[in-house]
Amino acid sequence: MVGIAQVNVYLRVSAVLFYVLTACLVGLDSQTKIIFFVARKATYRDLEAFGILVYVDSAAVVYNLLQLCKGLISARFEGNLKGAYIYISWIGFLLDQLAAYITFAANSAAFEASVLAVTGAEEFQWMKLCNRFTRFCFQMGGALLCGYVASILMALISFISAYNLFSNYSSKRFLRLKKT
Repeated sequence: MVGIAQVNVYLRVSAVLFYVLTACLVGLDSQTKIIFFVARKATYRDLEAFGILVYVDSAAVVYNLLQLCKGLISARFEGNLKGAYIYISWIGFLLDQLAAYITFAANSAAFEASVLAVTGAEEFQWMKLCNRFTRFCFQMGGALLCGYVASILMALISFISAYNLFSNYSSKRFLRLKKT
């Protein structure tokens, strides 16, 4: 039988892998084309949202690895942390929520920027980028898909941390009910 702690570990490891894949696909993607006798190179630095996505996903990887280490340490010293467990659960819950929301927001901003790269914006005189740099755009699309999968995994991790937090509270304790 797989317990909640094991599911949490599997989800965190999967999220780390998807975040690393997203950051590598975005950060290492580039394509060079000759346009009107000038070599033009498309990289993630052309749109600021992609640069932010790389940094946010890298921070999410570090955060999840630290949470995995915290899980190993707390499993080893489980009896000694009984009084502080509720505070650690609150901090973990809030940080998981923060990580889920920030990574989803960064992926959504990068998605919006990539839609502009696909469609262009004539009123701003922005040309369509993806009709010339197709491989670059397909790789960015795959990176965004991996980023959204990682964001969904972070949302599931957030559900588990909410369950771990709120399972510490008893309704009888707060309603001041006594056993009869």
